[in-house]
Amino acid sequence: MPATDTDHSAQSTFTPTAAWVFRSFPRIVSFGFGSGLIRPAPGTWGTLLGWLLWVVLVERLPDIYIAILLPAAFVLGCWTCHHVGKEMGRPDAGGMVWDEIVAFWLVLWLTPDSFVAQLFAFALFRAFDIVKPPPIHFFDRHFKNGFGVMWDDIVAAAYSLLVIAILVRLEVFT
Repeated sequence: MPATDTDHSAQSTFTPTAAWVFRSFPRIVSFGFGSGLIRPAPGTWGTLLGWLLWVVLVERLPDIYIAILLPAAFVLGCWTCHHVGKEMGRPDAGGMVWDEIVAFWLVLWLTPDSFVAQLFAFALFRAFDIVKPPPIHFFDRHFKNGFGVMWDDIVAAAYSLLVIAILVRLEVFT
């Protein structure tokens, strides 16, 4: 049974389409402006979009604006992902990639500004997001709402940043 715009009890077999996603603001945001529809690996495509948005828009902002943007984007994601997850009947549908976008912005903000460092950060973040070492796995399994969707990716970002900080200290990226 396909979900309608007002149906909040969609069956878990529902596969979203571009027409469905682009019919509402929360869907557009949650699905990363459509990048979450790309298969396979929608999370990777969402992270790539996050990187592109970073390079084109976000990194040009002063740090104080980024410091405001990141929590605001996190809160927006909590709301939109919760709304769309309920609508789809899946709290953390694979196509919802706003969590990857925001978490990767955090990683990029604190990563050295070189293509090699950012590429490494991309691979590292995706690895932590996919493998979900503790406590990421715990949060992913037990927090089933918009906050949970967003939070496990922030923890994956924190793991990535810890590794990057060590590598910066060891002067790997100089």
